[in-house]
Amino acid sequence: MSDAVEAEDAVKNRCLRAARILAPCVSYFVERVSFGAVDDGVGVDVFLREGPHKPDIVISLTYLHHFETGDPTAVQGSFIDDIMVDHLPRLPHPWPDDAIGLIDRSADLPALVRLRIAGPAKVDVVASALTVYTALSDDEASMPLQGSAGHRTTVSD
Repeated sequence: MSDAVEAEDAVKNRCLRAARILAPCVSYFVERVSFGAVDDGVGVDVFLREGPHKPDIVISLTYLHHFETGDPTAVQGSFIDDIMVDHLPRLPHPWPDDAIGLIDRSADLPALVRLRIAGPAKVDVVASALTVYTALSDDEASMPLQGSAGHRTTVSD
């Protein structure tokens, strides 16, 4: 197996893992969306909160290729009806139909990750890397330490 194929499989597997981590976030709210400079690109952090009994989640996407939201002022506090993470492979592999046309594809474009949050407001991001940070819930944080304090899953090429 070539290095390129192994890297593509690794990105795909990390996307699947991030999707599993984020699947229970239906019913959460988007607390805020923050933009910032990252090395020679732009990044966005999406903060999710449900309440004291569930952990807060931060989704950090770097090296943005596409960002779309309806009314930016409506995103904050928006209820999450659905949250999806998709792997967008390198050429010549096809993308899902709903991702076609989001950005111009070229042979030098790496495998990408797409985050979509649907609810009263939407967030749609295509990036080169995605990291999911999970904090302890307030209930877990009040307990004596027994292992790690949250976890992180990173997706990048």
